[in-house]
Amino acid sequence: MPAMRQTRRSTPLGFQPPAVGDEEIAAVAETLRSGWLTTGPKAAELERRMAEFLDAEHVIAVASGTAAMHLALLALDVGPGDEVITTPITWPATANVIVHTGATPVFADVRDDDLNIDPDEVARLVTSKTKAIVPVHLAGQPADLDPLHALGLPVVEDAAHAVESAYRGRKIGVLSEATCFSLYATKNVAAGEGGLITTSSDAVARAIEDLRIMRRGHGSLYDIAVPGYKANLSDVLASIALVQLDKLDRHREIRLRHVAAYDAAAAELDGIEPLARDPRDAHALHLYVVRINPDRAGASRDEYQRALTEEQIGTSIHFLPVHRLSAYRDRFPEQPPLPRAERAGAEILSLPLSPAHSDADIADAIDALRRVHAAFTS
Repeated sequence: MPAMRQTRRSTPLGFQPPAVGDEEIAAVAETLRSGWLTTGPKAAELERRMAEFLDAEHVIAVASGTAAMHLALLALDVGPGDEVITTPITWPATANVIVHTGATPVFADVRDDDLNIDPDEVARLVTSKTKAIVPVHLAGQPADLDPLHALGLPVVEDAAHAVESAYRGRKIGVLSEATCFSLYATKNVAAGEGGLITTSSDAVARAIEDLRIMRRGHGSLYDIAVPGYKANLSDVLASIALVQLDKLDRHREIRLRHVAAYDAAAAELDGIEPLARDPRDAHALHLYVVRINPDRAGASRDEYQRALTEEQIGTSIHFLPVHRLSAYRDRFPEQPPLPRAERAGAEILSLPLSPAHSDADIADAIDALRRVHAAFTS
């Protein structure tokens, strides 16, 4: 085992700083000089480039990953009186957009190994009101899509973590009625804000384009097909995303190295276990999430997080169960317990992972984790 540093860092290690540099700055400056601040040629180029990267028929750029999911559900006619099944282990936006359509979110419990939605639980919850299923590819591990597709319902994938993922040899982005990606500041393609929707359906693509922004005609004449939303992506953000797309391979090499270092360390620490990664799939390595078993690791997740903060190591939680958050607990008081999700919500902790981190940064995080573990288990 490598020697462990006995002193903490002198400066805080951010959890997931953006990996941006001179290339992104130059791209923004070029766009500003071009006169295009809103949606223009850079957004169109991003759509073309992402369609090539994902092998997707249609890619529509929008203002955020949240907007992507919202518009995708609306394009599939999800609305009042409908139910949409989703996972509780996700950022609240996944459930929020269901509420925004007027439909009711139905939460299915997760699998213990990767914390993705359990297809058996989904099948049990399907009713005559079920209009769609929204799985999440947590941390970059694809959800088990084949049994979800077998249910015969539209699937809208929340692929915010999964731009580099593949499921059983097929790229995420081409498998379901719609797939929604995020360009948020922490994502593998990070523009600060933004989102993308992929679909193979011409009808769904047209509906999303109508919802995204007012359709314009010639000169001062225009018309709209539906009362849509202001959800378009600006060229300024698209220019950043294009540079990030060029860096994906370079950034993945860094993530692979850092994940391997974490895996080796976690194997030595009793009670600290990373989420499962299915060898049949390509994992996007967006997050490195561990479960902390308090009985074996000597302390709770919250105690580990506080101790790592004292060690100058930033961490995060992905995620607290949505159905236990105030807005959902108050609005849907009859929601039954989801024991696996609730247990996981008390145990999961995300460790620093970004291509902006150096090998020394990750070594510092591992050394701190070892020290904290030793203190709690001694």
